[in-house]
Amino acid sequence: MGEAAESPDKLSIVVYDGHFDKVHYALVMGSGAAAIGRPVTLFFTMQASQALMKPGTDGQPGWAAMPLTDGPGTGGERDRDYENRKVATFEELLSACVAMGVRFLVCEMGLRAHDMDRAQLRDDVPVEEGGVVTFLTDASRDGAIIFI
Repeated sequence: MGEAAESPDKLSIVVYDGHFDKVHYALVMGSGAAAIGRPVTLFFTMQASQALMKPGTDGQPGWAAMPLTDGPGTGGERDRDYENRKVATFEELLSACVAMGVRFLVCEMGLRAHDMDRAQLRDDVPVEEGGVVTFLTDASRDGAIIFI
């Protein structure tokens, strides 16, 4: 057997895809890494930025209307199914990430590209605006970058 590889000292995740199940899993990865003491940055961009939008006039958060990758339905419907199956819900994962100090960055370019602005983002998540340079500067040389 060879030497055991050292694990990365930080996890940096580009959350790009606009499908609920992919963004949900980015939160799973982020909260899991934070739970074992690893620093984490989630960089939301393009359609994935919808996941951080404030609730609309119907009271539903932005992620609830996101489509699924594996069939018809919405994020809200899948999230209710997850809750019934005792799988962590979107809000539970998001809250866990916030509580464990995960850094949330949102891409300024991604917001503009999808006609969104900072005022539309949730107030209960400490979201910072930045760009690719901010994200790459934040990433660790000895860390891992994942693109979802």
